[in-house]
Amino acid sequence: MTRHFLSVDAQARFTADRIEAITSIGRLAEAEGCSFVVVSGDVFESNQVERLVVVRSLEAMKATPDVVFYLLPGNHDPLDATSIFGSKTFRDHCPPNVITLEGGAEIPAADGITIVSAPWPNKRPLTDLVTAAVAPLPTDGTLRVVVGHGAVDTLSPNPNDPALIRLADVEAALADGRIHYVALGDRHSTTSVGTTGRVWYAGAPEPTDYREADPGHALVVDLSHESVSVVPHRIGRWEFQHRQFDLAGRPDCDGVQQFLEAIVDKPRTIVKLTLVGQLSLADMDHLERTLDDASYLLGALERWERHSELVVLPADNEFADLGLSGFALDALEDLQALGRSDNDGAQAARDALALLYRLAATV
Repeated sequence: MTRHFLSVDAQARFTADRIEAITSIGRLAEAEGCSFVVVSGDVFESNQVERLVVVRSLEAMKATPDVVFYLLPGNHDPLDATSIFGSKTFRDHCPPNVITLEGGAEIPAADGITIVSAPWPNKRPLTDLVTAAVAPLPTDGTLRVVVGHGAVDTLSPNPNDPALIRLADVEAALADGRIHYVALGDRHSTTSVGTTGRVWYAGAPEPTDYREADPGHALVVDLSHESVSVVPHRIGRWEFQHRQFDLAGRPDCDGVQQFLEAIVDKPRTIVKLTLVGQLSLADMDHLERTLDDASYLLGALERWERHSELVVLPADNEFADLGLSGFALDALEDLQALGRSDNDGAQAARDALALLYRLAATV
């Protein structure tokens, strides 16, 4: 997965940690005595990922040979003609403990437990794949884990999507004993669905965006006919933080600095700032230097320009000690006049004043 706001070195760390998350899941499964691991779709960002991503991912799963990984194709990596799971690279490097869930018959996964899968055959299925997979199942005492992908109708903002998973149908199958646990993918936040305690989104094992409520986990499920226990375990190392600051002077700028300095794992933290208020040129220069220094240390530092409204208004005496003369002084006076006006170029003039102040102050 690539992120436009990451530098080259930060993207390399982000990619490496996403591979390491696979290794962490395998080790967690070993430590907890799990019978197997299911990955509920979107194993890969697309069916066109680089060859090295496929090779490294499979090697990470191979590192725990006693843990079987069952991989479900989702909307990002469906089982279409270009499927990554059918590629020569995947087939040549796939270890024995990695199995692609292609639908059809139930797969025995452990003593008395089978997996029922609902892989995506393309990017836009026209039916509820989970309900279709569950409908023909008998009530015969077999413990069944359903592995599906997509949005549940009770959580979706688009009620007209034909591929929505109908929660009522899933809960009916749970109630009559045809199935016993439903592992879903697509939602990046760890989420329990409905009231049974047997339908869960594990979420993305590494955070991917600011909007995710609770990402970065793997779920350890202890399942029987009578009961289920689901325990989230932290896997992710990265963190996305969004913070708004109202700025009116140097103390507020210092508050931004203190927030940034308090971040513990800076190389794996991505920060988006919303800045609102009014600052003098000197205070803005101090803030810019703080943000520049933080950007060298953080995974990424963004400013949410669409929601920021920070006005820089120079004080009358701010340029007095800078020793400007000649054309520089003339330009300063013109910019000050334009910056105080309501003309279209006022904001550009204020930005130019801030740049002029910063350049002159470093001479």
